[in-house]
Amino acid sequence: MKNTAREIARSLLQIKAIKLSPANFFTWASGWHSPIYCDNRATLSYPEVRKQIYDAFAELIAEKYPQADVIAGVATGAIAHGVLVAEKMGKPFIYVRSAPKNHGLSNQVEGVFEKGARVVVVEDLVSTGGSSLNAVEALRDAGCEVLGMTAIFTYGFRTAEENFAKAGITLDTLSNYNTMIELAAEDGYVGSEDLATLREWRTDPANWKK
Repeated sequence: MKNTAREIARSLLQIKAIKLSPANFFTWASGWHSPIYCDNRATLSYPEVRKQIYDAFAELIAEKYPQADVIAGVATGAIAHGVLVAEKMGKPFIYVRSAPKNHGLSNQVEGVFEKGARVVVVEDLVSTGGSSLNAVEALRDAGCEVLGMTAIFTYGFRTAEENFAKAGITLDTLSNYNTMIELAAEDGYVGSEDLATLREWRTDPANWKK
């Protein structure tokens, strides 16, 4: 998977799904300041990158979870990716809302599945893991057996690692922060000083630039 991680990191940088700006940082919805912004929805607009991602997901899931019955996507960012993976693998697809609907059937998990279905979750991006693991909990509450989660990219925060460990869920990602920043330096997206800043941010993102 090392070559895959580099290839996908390169694609994310090339199409600007990942933007790096150590000097003029971004502010996330959480209020954190960050030298990186990742929006993997952009990958859907590039057919070659889109295919690269769903092919890699399908290969990973087939290898690690051959017993999977259903592919689940996390709303909203991973719905399209999950559908493409399910189509590639010839499996049913369901998706998980961030919260139950406040009308109709009040579903949080949408789609048709059997109790006890073995599910692999597809996510687009993992930061702290909170919203991703909320989807896992909803699937478990609905009677599914969650085999694991796959995502396009992770920042690799220690908090996320701890949260996934507590939930008893294995996270596999197609690419990751460490691979991406090393490649960004190699390919000239950032200089050595910026690379040091990017490494520094990851050690304590909640308090960076406060």
